[in-house]
Amino acid sequence: MEVIRVDGLSLAARSGSGHWFNMDNSVKGGGHDGAASPMEMVLAGLAGCTAMDVLSMLEKMRARVDDLRIAVTAERADEHPRVYTRIHLLYQVKGDVKPRQLERAIGLSHERYCSVSAMLKPGVAIEHHYELETSTEPATPTDTPLGAARSDG
Repeated sequence: MEVIRVDGLSLAARSGSGHWFNMDNSVKGGGHDGAASPMEMVLAGLAGCTAMDVLSMLEKMRARVDDLRIAVTAERADEHPRVYTRIHLLYQVKGDVKPRQLERAIGLSHERYCSVSAMLKPGVAIEHHYELETSTEPATPTDTPLGAARSDG
């Protein structure tokens, strides 16, 4: 991993696997507000890690997931270092998934498999809940994922 200054507080990073991404700070914080902040990337890493776990486990349980979204909210300490003190993940799942399957997958992700969760857990209260929209019919190509805009052009 390497991080390179682009301009001011705008940074480009190249991961160990060769993928590039950008980071920045808000204008108020001295940046250009052109990309996610490093602290936002931490939340994205947590959500991405657990999403991959949950999707993988639900597939192994032969549950059909048509859409999965994770809404993340967090609280930070008032004083520096302004670490996260509480993180809440709301899993929004649509598909042919039983509540017990989703509960098990989420629980296993946070207790056993998600490395980001394991790293944060000693110092951060991590809470999770879910909303499940069950459907026994597979999504059709014209179905719109939860909350997504649809273009008919």
